Amino acid sequence: MPNRRLPAEWEPQTAVLLTWPHGNGDWGSHLRDAERVFAAMAEAIGQRQRVLVACHDSRSRDQVQKIAAAHPAVSAFDVPSNDIWARDHGPITVLDDGVPVLLDFRFNGWGNKHSSELDDALTARLAPLGLPGVALERIDTVMEGGSIESDGAGTIMTTSRCLLHPQRNPDLDRGQLEARMSAWFGARQVLWLDHGELEGDDTDGHIDMLARFVPGNTILYTACDDPRDPHYQPLSRMTEQLHAFRNARGVSYNLIPLPWPPARHDEDGHRLPLSYANFLIINGAVLVPVYQVPTDQQALAVIGNAFPDRTIVPVDALPLIRQHGSLHCASMQIPAPA
Repeated sequence: MPNRRLPAEWEPQTAVLLTWPHGNGDWGSHLRDAERVFAAMAEAIGQRQRVLVACHDSRSRDQVQKIAAAHPAVSAFDVPSNDIWARDHGPITVLDDGVPVLLDFRFNGWGNKHSSELDDALTARLAPLGLPGVALERIDTVMEGGSIESDGAGTIMTTSRCLLHPQRNPDLDRGQLEARMSAWFGARQVLWLDHGELEGDDTDGHIDMLARFVPGNTILYTACDDPRDPHYQPLSRMTEQLHAFRNARGVSYNLIPLPWPPARHDEDGHRLPLSYANFLIINGAVLVPVYQVPTDQQALAVIGNAFPDRTIVPVDALPLIRQHGSLHCASMQIPAPA
């Protein structure tokens, strides 16, 4: 495919997609808390670029329209959904000779764990409403946006635990997936993390909870500094792999660890997958998840140092992490034409 490239997230964007929470999802008594997080995200993004919001019902649409009254860049669209996780059911947008193309992959609820019929159809329904004239290409392969990271220069980073999961694409092996990512994304190489996972993350190890490309040939990554924590050994092995990685030019990456937040648990005692790696980069700013724990300020400082030319916007993501995702999981950027 001619001159295809998956831009880095810090490159110019035209919009961000959100899928508003609703009462038919899994939020229960936490729905209002989730809505407040989404309102904070929509307002912060809407000050800087377009926000396309898929609304499942009239309650969602009314809330979005109230925000749009103060932020005209925010738009509501009547598109049903199963849940909020736009990173995985939204389009992955490549530039083909500099022109955006929306790649609409299959979404099967993270390996058939959750209902996904509405989410799988969401991109095809929303694109002609919110992004008219932008090419849409349906691809009959399961691929979730949270499972891949691009540096914009030919390298895709992912995890073998997710992409090779038998409930996603059981007929494709590592080599076949690499060949397809070369065609879809213009990947010159694929870096596979074989270690590292967070308790409570039911995506089978999405990369955006573990390691993220940032400008300056740098990777920010989740690191555990507590030898007593069960995450310590797998994340240490992940760090060793990151040290062995090279970019497409053969240059090693600058590696910067993110702080390790203290453990938090849900009402049933299950550990939540708190991760500062799940930040969202937009035009002129970075939205950083915070969790009402002492390490929040340290995380804001580390991420701020990685983006000295952008405003750092903390967003309380504790309501989202109760459903095992965070800010990046709940959003999908649409890059601007080259």
